[in-house]
Amino acid sequence: MTLDRHLAARIRAEGPISVADYMADCLMHPTLGYYSTRDPFGADGDFVTAPEISQMFGELTGLALAQAWLDQGCAKRITLAELGPGRGTLMRDMMRAASRVPGFTDAARIVLVETSPTLRKVQRGTLAGLNPEWVDQAAALPDDPLFVVANEFFDALPIRQFERGGTGWRERRITLTDGRLSAGLSAETAMPSLTHRLEDTESGQIVEICPAVGPVIQEIAGRIAAQGGAALIFDYGDWRSLGDTLQAVRGHEFVPVLDHPGQSDLTAHVDFEALAMAAGGHGCAYTHLTPQGVFLERLGITHRARSLASAAGDKADEIAAAHRRLTHPDEMGTLFKVLGLYPKGESAPPGLEP
Repeated sequence: MTLDRHLAARIRAEGPISVADYMADCLMHPTLGYYSTRDPFGADGDFVTAPEISQMFGELTGLALAQAWLDQGCAKRITLAELGPGRGTLMRDMMRAASRVPGFTDAARIVLVETSPTLRKVQRGTLAGLNPEWVDQAAALPDDPLFVVANEFFDALPIRQFERGGTGWRERRITLTDGRLSAGLSAETAMPSLTHRLEDTESGQIVEICPAVGPVIQEIAGRIAAQGGAALIFDYGDWRSLGDTLQAVRGHEFVPVLDHPGQSDLTAHVDFEALAMAAGGHGCAYTHLTPQGVFLERLGITHRARSLASAAGDKADEIAAAHRRLTHPDEMGTLFKVLGLYPKGESAPPGLEP
């Protein structure tokens, strides 16, 4: 059975489904879902993430977390975790750089939060020799000081979309029209959780919420607040969600969201305010939202690029192009943001200081 037929059968049996239900099936259905059946990363996949662009991204991220470990007293045992680790490239580059910090490698227990068997196999090869462990969800992370990175993880969590009516909201639903997947709206109803958004929206505007954010952040922030550690969250989005940001990418091209279910990557812009408020609600401090380019420049990416270029010979232009792509405002430098989490009373992670 194809996923579009599975979805059609589900809608006929249950009625219209939420955008979140549609995304969850498209991305993580155990036999037909996008992440369950393929390696989508890199030039041969559907999109390229920052770690695949240049080793510099992972190196600087690893050193930032290692410095946070130093600043908090060098705990003898920590969990170094990644949410949605892709091909394992980011963790590999992080560890290569952070291994230069005395004691960090011995302290770090690498744990990857990954549900895809296909990607776990790729990660196992990339991280050979580093003895990583895998868990299915953040709740299963070891109960140690937690140093965690999440790059383009939260954008893939399923969202619900609500269109404002007069003083209430209509939820966008996925239904069938002439047997084909189509979008519809529920009846208007009051949404107490969105009452505050009546102040900054107008009739017809879309607000997106991500129900899965709360449980994930609860686990991460709660552990950091109680045990120590830090989190670096990289993603595209802004401080507060507004508008329809759901998008589908297939073969490095944008395609209609309802076309090719299970064969396209589905993502939405991250509402960083929701992440920060959830973290604060569980006793964790959070940083200002910082453009990725600013963060990387503060950590010395220009110096690192020049060092790599000087030894790269005929590949120096590639390094310069990678530097630009990661940091320039017209590339990923402004589109992607960084939010840091850390224990109250401790220093913010390097690169995210006020």
